[in-house]
Amino acid sequence: MATNTESVDLVGDEAATNLARAALFAALVGAFAYVTFPNPASPVNVTLQVLGIFLAGIFLGPVWGPASLVLYLAAGALGAPVFEGGSAGVGALVGQSAGYLWSYPVAAAVVGAVVHRGATLRDLDAVGLPTLVGAMVLGTVVIYGFGVAGLALVLSLGPIEAITVGAVAFLPAEALKIAAAVGVVRSDAIAAA
Repeated sequence: MATNTESVDLVGDEAATNLARAALFAALVGAFAYVTFPNPASPVNVTLQVLGIFLAGIFLGPVWGPASLVLYLAAGALGAPVFEGGSAGVGALVGQSAGYLWSYPVAAAVVGAVVHRGATLRDLDAVGLPTLVGAMVLGTVVIYGFGVAGLALVLSLGPIEAITVGAVAFLPAEALKIAAAVGVVRSDAIAAA
C-alpha cells in the first residue's frame, strides 16, 4: 500500500508572514507599555503604547493592525505582563485604563484605513504627510473618545472633568508620538537623502 507523503501547506506564506508581523507589533506595544511617565493632570500615566498603535495601523494596515492589537489585549488578559507598567489580567480591561485599551484595535483600523485608503496595503512612500498626520490625529480622537468614556464610567467623572484629565492632559505627549511615528515612517527617505 503506497502512502502519499506530499507536503501540504495549512497556512499560506502571506498569512503566516502577516501573523508574525502582527505578533511582533503586539509585542512592541507591550514593550512600549513599560515606558511610563506620570501625568500630574491625570490619574492615568503617559505611555508609549499609542506610538505602537499608530505604527501598527501604518505598517500593517486596517486588517492586520487591529489583529495585532486584539492579540495584544488577549495576551494581557491571559496574564502576559503587557499592560501599563507590566500589569496584566482582565482587571486592566475593566479598570480606569479600560477605555483606552479597548480603543486600540479600532484606532489601528482607522489609521490603517486612512493611510492605505482601504484594506490593501499601499507603498508608504506614496502617502503624503498630511494623510499620515491626519490618520494619526483620527486615531488619537478614537483613543481618547473611548478613554474618556471609560474614565468617566469607572471613576464617575463628569464630562468636562473626564475630558480634561482623560484627553486634554495628554495632547502634548500625543503630538510628540505623532512626530516620532512620522520620523519612523519617513526614516527610509531621510536615510536615502
